[in-house]
Amino acid sequence: MFRSLRFRLPAIFLAGMALAVLVATVVALRLFQDYAREQSLSELNREAIGLSQLFIDEAGNLEIPYGPGALELTTGDRIYYVGLDGLDIFPGQENTSGLRRLPPEQQIVDVAALPVGRNTSFEFTPAGESRPFLAVVRPIEEGGTRFGAIIVAKPRADVQERWVELLQRLAVAIAGGLMIAGGLAWYLSRRISEPMRGLALAADEIAEGRYDVNVPDVPSGDEIGHLADRFREMSERLAEADERERNFLMSVSHELRTPLTAIRGHVDALREGVVEDPELRSDSLDVIALEADRLSRLVGDILDLAKLDAHRFTLLQEEVDMEALTERAYGSFAEEARRRAIDYRRDVTARPVIVTDGDRVLQIISNLLSNAFRWTPDGGRIELSLQQANGNIEVAVDDNGPGITEDEFERIFRPFVSRDGSGGTGLGLAIARELAVALGGRIELESEPGRGSRFQLVLPG
Repeated sequence: MFRSLRFRLPAIFLAGMALAVLVATVVALRLFQDYAREQSLSELNREAIGLSQLFIDEAGNLEIPYGPGALELTTGDRIYYVGLDGLDIFPGQENTSGLRRLPPEQQIVDVAALPVGRNTSFEFTPAGESRPFLAVVRPIEEGGTRFGAIIVAKPRADVQERWVELLQRLAVAIAGGLMIAGGLAWYLSRRISEPMRGLALAADEIAEGRYDVNVPDVPSGDEIGHLADRFREMSERLAEADERERNFLMSVSHELRTPLTAIRGHVDALREGVVEDPELRSDSLDVIALEADRLSRLVGDILDLAKLDAHRFTLLQEEVDMEALTERAYGSFAEEARRRAIDYRRDVTARPVIVTDGDRVLQIISNLLSNAFRWTPDGGRIELSLQQANGNIEVAVDDNGPGITEDEFERIFRPFVSRDGSGGTGLGLAIARELAVALGGRIELESEPGRGSRFQLVLPG
């Protein structure tokens, strides 16, 4: 549990938030402490200035109408006085001035050394007290003569009580915030971890070779949803690739077995002397030669396709006369066209010379022509054309065969897809398209069932 994403996400989130809150609390308390101390000193300063001025205005006759200690009751602070060199500046008036005389044993203030017209802050522990006090002292002067000083003090605990109260309120607020944040973190972690857990289970299924997995649907539209969509597409493509691999192996086995069976049968017949007639022996040898050529072409096509898929093939860069190359491809099928009474034409409207791999271009055109002759009936029509348009070189092969439906446009470019019974391997169009892409071009297809097809090789000019 503690290693699961569902637990670690909110734990990390809360730990980070708690650390941030702790740092912010420490900083806030420190700032508030400084602020509370400054505020207390400011109050003490004002009282010290007021009392010193009151003494100067009422020198020698300072009487508080409400009796001894009335000032302290009014201000809430301890108020002391100290005379210069320990002299009593209120002789006989201690009970009426409302001020405490700082005991001689606590003469911690050097009145003579106090700065003129300025307050001085310090801390001390009054007699009979165990608490430290924060105090401000101000000298009493008149006409350049210093008589003593007024000390106003308050317990330092009063200052601390302010930030302790703040700390208590912060603790309540922090606890409430962490509870809300914890609930939110748990909710968000579930929103994240549940789809991730589903994807992890799906990945385990795929790793074991089972591609028909149920990928969780995440309609959030965020990164997790995008990951789930891409993962679903990946599983579908893996399933398709696995199916294609099985079909590929079955097709290869079938295509290899057919010529091998024919070759083995004729060889056994010749070896066992079943065929004694010289003409029949010659026919058997012709069949063996044809099937061997067919087997060689099949192996060559498979190797070409494997190299194209693995991108382990080389392309030459040479000047290629496209008119001469199309003429060469055209001539390779002239005899078959004559034999089958096919209206075989060529239409050359441009004579471009481009830099490419001529052998690969010839292979593409030958494969397109081979496909056209396979599908065109005897007495049909096939046209090979060459033109230049929009900066591209276009080599098109038109036929009047049965045509292709739109649903099969993509399928016919897959390996071992062949709908006729002529013994074709179904690799020609797959190799042609892969070669076209490798040369920086493409193959375009236009077809209408019952009216023929047009395969067009487009190369950059």
